[in-house]
Amino acid sequence: MKDPKYIRNFSIIAHIDHGKSTLADRLLELTGSVPEGKMVDQILDDMELERERGITIKSHAIKMDYDAPDGNIYELNLIDTPGHVDFSYEVSRSLAACEGAILVVDAAQGIEAQTVSNIYLAIENDLEIIPVINKIDMAAARPDDVAEKIAELIGGEADEIIRISARTGKNVDQVLDAIVQNIPPPQANVQKLLRALIFDSYYDKYRGVVLYVRIIDGSIIKGDNIKLMASGKKYEVDELGYMKLELSKTDELVAGEVGYIMANIKEVRDARVGDTITSTNNTAKEPLPGYKDAKPMVFSGLYPTNPDDFENLRTALSKLRLNDASLTFEPESSAALGFGFRCGFLGMLHMEITQERLFREFALDLITTVPNVRYKIITTKSKKLWIERPSDLPEPTNIEYIEEPIVRAEVITPHEFIGVIMELVKVRRGKYRETEYVDPNRVLLRFDIPLAEIIFDFFDKLKTVSRGYASLDYEFLEYRKADLVKLDVLVNGDVVDALSMIVHSEETYFWGQKIVSKLKELIPRQLFEVIIQAAIGKRVISRARVAPLRKDVTAKCYGGDISRKRKLLEKQKEGKKRMKMVGSVEIPQEAFFAVLKIER
Repeated sequence: MKDPKYIRNFSIIAHIDHGKSTLADRLLELTGSVPEGKMVDQILDDMELERERGITIKSHAIKMDYDAPDGNIYELNLIDTPGHVDFSYEVSRSLAACEGAILVVDAAQGIEAQTVSNIYLAIENDLEIIPVINKIDMAAARPDDVAEKIAELIGGEADEIIRISARTGKNVDQVLDAIVQNIPPPQANVQKLLRALIFDSYYDKYRGVVLYVRIIDGSIIKGDNIKLMASGKKYEVDELGYMKLELSKTDELVAGEVGYIMANIKEVRDARVGDTITSTNNTAKEPLPGYKDAKPMVFSGLYPTNPDDFENLRTALSKLRLNDASLTFEPESSAALGFGFRCGFLGMLHMEITQERLFREFALDLITTVPNVRYKIITTKSKKLWIERPSDLPEPTNIEYIEEPIVRAEVITPHEFIGVIMELVKVRRGKYRETEYVDPNRVLLRFDIPLAEIIFDFFDKLKTVSRGYASLDYEFLEYRKADLVKLDVLVNGDVVDALSMIVHSEETYFWGQKIVSKLKELIPRQLFEVIIQAAIGKRVISRARVAPLRKDVTAKCYGGDISRKRKLLEKQKEGKKRMKMVGSVEIPQEAFFAVLKIER
């Protein structure tokens, strides 16, 4: 059993692309935690997508043994965190398992919006923060300026902040010494009743769910009977141990330590991140604080382009959910697209990653419907409904009012872009809250904005208007009443439910006109006339006509009475009318993707 005073549990927090995974690589090298010849870049990011995008999607943990200059060997547990706003709950649980955090800031880019957000999370968890300035070897680096800003934000002396290059390894040994000297050991009490925090989990197809835990109180040994306090499920511990590059078995985990537990758990949903493990025989009275269900924020329909792939899609989603408890799905059908699934995601990045994994790992070609958020409907009979797709919206006469989710957004930007960003926010129905100067040249803007307005292309537009300099972070705030309506798209009188959307009443004409124009370009001409309409209820607000392909039936008439030509044209007209009644319009896949790319 390791003396708790020689244990250090810490995390690395940073904005995307500030060098978090590279610093982790160097720490593993310096502590000899990676066997010779096994080292690769981003070694903790073992998903192909993570390496391609340069971001951490799934959090990881690893134990390192550090032979410190004071002659003692310290157990360093690095509890890594995802680097994107969609996974902020996972970040908060990882931080709750630590006593300290290394704050990594890019020497060229400086403090970004998510850096500020992660600092607040670390402060809320009462962590010791070690600021580190990375990429000092870059030509554009300005470490002294960045150090001043960090000192202003979290206190301390600017000249004491560690300056490193994680890529070359310069000064990284100073980070290890700072971890040992500045991060406090865990306040561990082995005599208390068992309480362990689940900060991550994954599914192993041979062993079931593997739980990554931090033991807060008490101890646990193989064969113990445990209870998960949020779900109420009970299990017997099959195996436990430490997380190294490969799992390393041990007989006992005690308060202060970080490790893994296997207990023949069948699904990740039974052991969610943030839950508390206690003993079945001596159950703790109170779970650890901070647990909440990860609620999906963005909903979209996924349909296979080949209808025969429906069962394959069901199997693929079931397999993904084994590893990703925050993914939800249920079957749905669409008149236009056939059978598919309504899926719930934490955010747009989570949605993108899931689609990419379905394509790469299961070779599924999918059509995605317009993403939506969850709305709260209060009916005229005072009944509360939650809806995630426009087709579920009741008739307008049955709706008292609709509430939509609002997020509190933070944007850090050079001050010269304040005007254009404020204009963008205004167009997206955002409400300005406050401005705070991070440094003489950059400001932090806070505003409330509907989630539905930022899930499409808000981030892309923000980057465009700020020439790539602005950064965005947001968190869910509340539900607020809004003047919303359902916009239907009709093709020859039939509603295309996959293209329906819920929009603000002031934007109905904009969306109606854009969608109708886009469909007119994409729907190929038929042998009969095609009428495309955008409507709110029975009221048509935009209309376009795709002219029919026309055979010249009068070509054989050389002169003669005009009545003969008219007779042939009338006969053709009647034929086209009959054809329109029985003919169906094939809407190309590009039409569904095109709606996602409509310029605001």
